[in-house]
Amino acid sequence: MGTYVDIDGHATWVEERGSGEETVLLLHGGLSDSSLLLDSMGDALAASRRVVAFDRRGHGRTADTADAFHYDDMATETIGVLEAVVGGPAHLVGWSDGGIVALLVALRRPDLVGKLVPIGANFHHDGLAPISLDPESPIAAMIAQAYGERSPDGLDHFPVVLGKAMALFASEPTLTTDDLAGIAAPTLVLSGDDDGVRLDHTCAMFLALPAGQLAVVPGSSHAVPIEKPADVARLVVEFLSSGPPETFMPILRAASTT
Repeated sequence: MGTYVDIDGHATWVEERGSGEETVLLLHGGLSDSSLLLDSMGDALAASRRVVAFDRRGHGRTADTADAFHYDDMATETIGVLEAVVGGPAHLVGWSDGGIVALLVALRRPDLVGKLVPIGANFHHDGLAPISLDPESPIAAMIAQAYGERSPDGLDHFPVVLGKAMALFASEPTLTTDDLAGIAAPTLVLSGDDDGVRLDHTCAMFLALPAGQLAVVPGSSHAVPIEKPADVARLVVEFLSSGPPETFMPILRAASTT
């Protein structure tokens, strides 16, 4: 069961599962909420670890504010959860917007980050394929319904949230590969093979990270945690449980093995 926790003066919905010496903080996508990642991989992770998830402001069961959405503010909110709820460092597993937030937290507070798994995440807004979400489309209706079932602000507030989210997607983030080179945490970059983030952009992220690994899940889209939950959970658990990769024929990692 979840509960509300005060994070920087705002009542924030937080849910925990499992137990263990390590904590995984799940970071949901934009126009989504924590239940999606908890339902798709929470049990697999909670089998051996403590799992914490929360709804960011204006998402799920956490009320919105009058402020626009900015990834830097979301990173501040996440740091607040790490300090107030987790009580220290955690592995960050984030889908879409959540993956972007994970990268920003790793840059700002590396002391609070173990390993990173950005799923379907872009480091610059130009890495996204063109986004068009018709408010009258079945997908928008499904997202709106889920929002209305959870949000303290009610379904009537959804158009406001949708507008703020679309403005965010079009203008942020603005990280560079040089920025990514400053992330020392071991990172698994995970994507669908037909993702909304361009594959060349995903590969650029992987190549820029000093301790990066890459997984592209076949037959999946930006909704890969929903479409291939068992595959994603297996990849994430294996990554969190393993050390630095040791391969027979390293190319990119050859310098680090000599």
